[in-house]
This record gives sequence, structure tokens and C-alpha cells, in this order.
Amino acid sequence: MKIGIDLGGTNMRVGLVENGSLVRKEVVSCPAKATYEEVLARLESLINLMMCPEVKGIGVGVPSVVDSEEGVVYNVANIPSWKEVPLKRLLEERFSVPAYINNDSNCFALGVKLFGEGRRYRNLVGMTIGTGIGTGIIINGELYCGQNTGAGEVGSLPYLSYDFEHYCSSGFFVRYHNLTGKEAAERAATGDTKSLEVWDEFGSHIGELMKAVLFTYDPEAIVIGGGIASAFAFYQHAMYKAMQTFPYAETVKRVKVFVTEVEDVALLGASALVGSH
Repeated sequence: MKIGIDLGGTNMRVGLVENGSLVRKEVVSCPAKATYEEVLARLESLINLMMCPEVKGIGVGVPSVVDSEEGVVYNVANIPSWKEVPLKRLLEERFSVPAYINNDSNCFALGVKLFGEGRRYRNLVGMTIGTGIGTGIIINGELYCGQNTGAGEVGSLPYLSYDFEHYCSSGFFVRYHNLTGKEAAERAATGDTKSLEVWDEFGSHIGELMKAVLFTYDPEAIVIGGGIASAFAFYQHAMYKAMQTFPYAETVKRVKVFVTEVEDVALLGASALVGSH
């Protein structure tokens, strides 16, 4: 058995995984604005719920730059007090099992590759679209992390006046249309014309983001997850339309872009960190 953790600024998700299946899961809100010790205590109390003698190790996905060898996380997104946390050492001292730390987007991509639709592809990009844009890269069947687990973060590439994340995450709806992504989806589901136009605009930006992925990685598949994945039907048409301006038509024709159907795939990916060492 392994414990997989998906740590975010909104929620902490912890799962007990056996033979690639989630046998138990707990989700609690993350006290993101609390002290470093309080956030750690909340996380440890969750792990405690899952801990049993059969657990062989703990894998953690964190939205930050990670020194994966030493297991130190730096400047965790949306958790201001976590500037530099030796998470591997702290968890190993507390629970007496090996702990492995990686970027949360990498865990998503690894989960898709090992437990989801990515099994049939050797080269794929896993992308979470939600509060931010997170990207993980699988090359020749292996997770490619780069030196600081930050490889593939195309959301931070310059685009228009800011970067892709500015226009391709949930902040877009608030900044430019004064509504949340959830509200936009609910209104679009009723056929509201204005909301459907908002999703078309959003989809055009996503299409440009996909072109950036094609230029940099030319994958067989781009698999989407995250909070805005469920609204894919509202923006996929505009996304594909924008992708048609990519200079290599065959590349666009051959790449598969779709939403993962696997629930908690990032948790499963985090647990797989234990088996990859």
C-alpha cells in the first residue's frame, strides 16, 4: 500500500492506494493563510488517518518548484508560509516510511500515463486547467521533470499582455467578464448566448496555448484535467478553430486533445512516485 497526496492551496487530498486503486480518500480544506507549522500539522493529521503497517511509502504532489532529490519544496503556490520546506525529511521523521515529493502537475501527468488514458501513448502532455495552468510531460513513456520539476510549464510563457495562465485559467472569467468559471458554465448550459460567447473567447486562448504545446513538445496527446475540464464541451470548438492556424496541419490532425475520465488521477500519480524509486 502507498499513500498519495495532492496538496493545493484550496484543498488537501490524501488517498490510500493499493495495486493502483484508491481504497480510501479524505479531502479537507487547506489552511492556506496559516503558519507553516499549522499547514504541516493539518497535512500530518490527514496522513495519520491513512497510516497503517502495510504502507510502504508516501508520495506528494505540491504546486511548487521542488528539489526532488532532497525533497525540499520552494514557494508553494497559494500557501504563502511555505517558502522553503524540507517536506521529505519532515514526513520521513514523522511516519518512518520513505517519502517522495514532486510537482503536482507532474503527478497528474504520471497518473494519466500509468492509470488513465495515457497508457496507450508514449509521448503526452498532461495539463490541469483551473486556478492556474499546470503541465506535466511524458517523453518516451517516462516522466520528464527537468532539474527543478518545472519542465513544461507553458502556462508561464509570455502571451498577449501577460502570460498564458492569465487568459487560460479561471482568473480569465473574473478579470474580463466579472463572473466565475462555474457561473459561466452554468449559464452556458442553459443556452445563454452571452456566456457561450465568453467560452468561445476562452477557447480561442486555449487553442493558442495548445499551439505552444505543439511547438515545444509535439505530443501524441494532450490530456486535460482540473476545475475547468468539465466545461470542455463549451470551449473545444473555439480551441480547435484556433489550432487550425498552426503552420503544420498534419500535426494538428494527428494530436488528440481530450479530458481525462479518471477521478483522482493526480492522487494516483503521487502514489506512483513511491514505486518509481
